[in-house]
Amino acid sequence: MRRLIAVLASVLAGLLPLAAHAGAQKYEPLSASVRAALSRSVSDRAPPVSAFRDSLDAVDWLSEMSRRLDKRIPDREARLDFLRSVHYEATRAGLDPQLVLGLIHVESGFKKYAVSSAGARGFMQVMPFWVGLIGTGEDNLFHLRTNLRYGCTILRHYLDIERGDLYRALGRYNGSLGQPQYPNMVRVAWETHWSYSRRKLAMR
Repeated sequence: MRRLIAVLASVLAGLLPLAAHAGAQKYEPLSASVRAALSRSVSDRAPPVSAFRDSLDAVDWLSEMSRRLDKRIPDREARLDFLRSVHYEATRAGLDPQLVLGLIHVESGFKKYAVSSAGARGFMQVMPFWVGLIGTGEDNLFHLRTNLRYGCTILRHYLDIERGDLYRALGRYNGSLGQPQYPNMVRVAWETHWSYSRRKLAMR
């Protein structure tokens, strides 16, 4: 298993800057209650100033993730806005922000205007049918917060369907349920590039 992870890590390091590995969420009929709940989840409410526990947590996480992301999003302000939005939307959906970064790493290679061959759009490669299904019909999937809101809501929905089974939820997200490549790639990106633990402050 370690050898497989190492191989996948080298593949990710070599290929992801050049190409994304996006799939396509598949349309599945939703019950009225589920549809209404998802619709409420993607409704466009402005985020609070921060979703971090405290200012030290915010500074530490943003500094570390910004350093790792600087080659993919060179503009500092755009990079920090992206990271704040990822942290907020992931936390709001009950997801690990580092997992979401790993998913974006694989899905779009951090390209805002990425479009897959199946038509999935943006950072989190959201399929357009979701806009008509749970959105207003006019939501722009290339808009940063809109794309992250949809992507995180959809992944949370799939995790709920699969009772917390991340492997199967990721397969559903990518439209490749039951196939190991995509869930393994996201896991490797998450663990290799985006794992994080808050540094302990030195004792005074």
